[in-house]
Amino acid sequence: MRIIADENIPLLDAFFGPLGQIIRLPGREIDRTVLLDADVLLVRSVTAVTAALLVGTPVRFVGTCTIGTDHLDVSGLAAAGVTVASAPGCNARGVVEYVLSCLLTLSERTGQSWRDKTVGVVGVGEVGGRLVNTLEALGVRCLRCDPPRAEKGEAGLIPLNALIAEADVITCHVPLLREGKYPTFHLFDYTRLKALRQGAWLINSSRGPVINNQTLAEVLSQRNDLQVALDVWEHEPEVDLSLMQLCALATPHIAGYSLDGKLRGTAQIYAALCAYLQQPTLVQLADLAPDTGRVQLMVHPDVPAEWLLGRALRWVYDVRDDDARMRSSLSLAASEAERRAGFDRLRKEYPLRREAGLLTIASSAELSADTCSLILAAGFLIP
Repeated sequence: MRIIADENIPLLDAFFGPLGQIIRLPGREIDRTVLLDADVLLVRSVTAVTAALLVGTPVRFVGTCTIGTDHLDVSGLAAAGVTVASAPGCNARGVVEYVLSCLLTLSERTGQSWRDKTVGVVGVGEVGGRLVNTLEALGVRCLRCDPPRAEKGEAGLIPLNALIAEADVITCHVPLLREGKYPTFHLFDYTRLKALRQGAWLINSSRGPVINNQTLAEVLSQRNDLQVALDVWEHEPEVDLSLMQLCALATPHIAGYSLDGKLRGTAQIYAALCAYLQQPTLVQLADLAPDTGRVQLMVHPDVPAEWLLGRALRWVYDVRDDDARMRSSLSLAASEAERRAGFDRLRKEYPLRREAGLLTIASSAELSADTCSLILAAGFLIP
């Protein structure tokens, strides 16, 4: 069996090596010519896969090691007899930690407590649902908007316009849908962006076109009270530099780029391929995940709980680092082609990042019950 795979998928050899020959390529360079003698295609979000791409090729299994599928023509591929698999929830924890870092950073810059704000979560699936659970465990009031779930009778959901009117912070976690009953393309248009509350914070780590980027730049040029953090951009890998300068935080589509999330994505697609081949899953992620990044943080038993939470969140992930790298890389590029290449390079050469479950917080004496509750709610460990 011949497997064409995005070179940025981790543990390819360990998981897929026993199943066939692996050919690695940059995701944006995967085209029909390299698939003419392939049986399996493994991608991440930068490779658009349509039925037309696979016409005349022997490929009958496409796996994306990502949570989203908007880069796949799912219905067209299914009609062509191609099995499609994705990795729902694989990077959910990484995105949660990205949002928490954004909240912490914006809190410091504005002098406002993020835990006292009302957070509106748009899309409460694998990622948004986990974010709500984490925030509420931390004592943050959350509003939820998810029309497809509301239509099915799920309780506790409100319309988007009502959420915009009440939320101090809005964070987006929806798939990119251009058609259907509930499209999300330009979900945040001029009317909704102008309707944001005074001093609102807006975070998008879902898909770039969920927010009309041109309109967002216009609104931000008129309203300096807004704080916007963008991880995704409407025309990736092209980034509007004028919009980037107006954003409080700008990162190169890496919200869920924890090593743990990537490894889970690979493992989920391996399991799906084994099921497709009707073979047992002989390789287990638990046997392959490295211990690198596992740390114990010793603190004084009387350390303030809020300070400790911030310190722990920053140890796991600090969005300011990615913001600085992106601004430096793209601002210094001499041409649009160099900026596009720089955006992809930031993702390809992304530093090692682990998740909260690898940080144990210990003390020479017992920490207070409130401190322990806060630390555990954020996802950290206590011995």
